[in-house]
Amino acid sequence: MPRTARFTIDNGCYHIITRGNQKQLVFRDLHDYEIYLDILTKYKRKYKFKLYCYCLMPNHVHLIIEVSESKILSRIMKGVNQVYTSYFNSKYKKVGHLWQDRFLSKVIHRDAYLLDCINYIELNPIRADLVDNITKYSWTSYNRCLNQGKNILDDPII
Repeated sequence: MPRTARFTIDNGCYHIITRGNQKQLVFRDLHDYEIYLDILTKYKRKYKFKLYCYCLMPNHVHLIIEVSESKILSRIMKGVNQVYTSYFNSKYKKVGHLWQDRFLSKVIHRDAYLLDCINYIELNPIRADLVDNITKYSWTSYNRCLNQGKNILDDPII
């Protein structure tokens, strides 16, 4: 049975979630997180999408991105996930799938939902009991926005 077509729109903003296969860890050490962000940065330069926030959890990733053309959404995520999987499998002597199925994407239609979604994503490490204060978690856009403002990885909302 064929998959349902992904709903995408030009100039769309999306909440992206991609999970480790069988909820396995996709980030095992600090270098893994850094590599994922490096890969994401390279694809951001290549496809010129806006990244409003992100959170890298041990077994999944949340992103909010905006693309000018709907067709590049799948290219971005396919590329990021394939390159990271190649790195991960090589480093840890693994083969096969790292990610569970295809990534999930939800269109963000309203400004209020965008703000709610950013809040949800950036506070995910607290809800997962990884930290008690979000400033202590290095793998979310919260600290970058708070301390650095605009940089190559993050785009300001305003």
